Amino acid sequence: MDTYAPPDTPLEIIHQDHELLLVNKPSGLLSVPGKGEHLADCLIARIQAVFPDALLVHRLDRDTSGVMVFAMTPHAQRHLGLQFEKRQVKKVYVARVFGHVAEREGTVDLPLIVDWPNRPKQHVNFETGKPAVTDWKVVKYEDNATRMRLFPQTGRSHQLRVHMLEIGHPILGDPFYANGPALDAPRLMLHAESLRLRHPDGGKGLTFKAKCPF
Repeated sequence: MDTYAPPDTPLEIIHQDHELLLVNKPSGLLSVPGKGEHLADCLIARIQAVFPDALLVHRLDRDTSGVMVFAMTPHAQRHLGLQFEKRQVKKVYVARVFGHVAEREGTVDLPLIVDWPNRPKQHVNFETGKPAVTDWKVVKYEDNATRMRLFPQTGRSHQLRVHMLEIGHPILGDPFYANGPALDAPRLMLHAESLRLRHPDGGKGLTFKAKCPF
């Protein structure tokens, strides 16, 4: 089992107002605490040390970096929660995947469910899986890798990671789904680049971005 060694970096605030707090989550830091004292350090704990009223709205995987929104009031938490539930929040990710993806763009539509014996891994299951849809576009080709933008239409756990694996191009550095040379990366090459949502106070559409670190 890998040891949890979260990065000791200061909070990077993207935006803050009376209803919203957006931060750039570093790779290697849990969004919420895991089971046990050694997994207590997480983004929500670090944020609540500075902003005691901040409330969780959604999560990013430990090894994924990028834009995360937190609510500053219970009203904002409900408002944002509904936007995520109704798939009104538009998310854009940058990924570096193994190999050269032949097509320039496409859609992966494969239902996902937790792989119980191997949890937290997820897998495709047409009987019991929940709908999961990801649109993707190639940005550029690199040495035996492809830089892509991923546009998830649903928000399943590990969705982008499993969907890229299923098209034969696992995300570089993915400890769960990559193997062999695809594991040869300093981190999981997945970054939540932007989040578009409606402001809980007035409903204005806003887009927040965090520059991709790789």
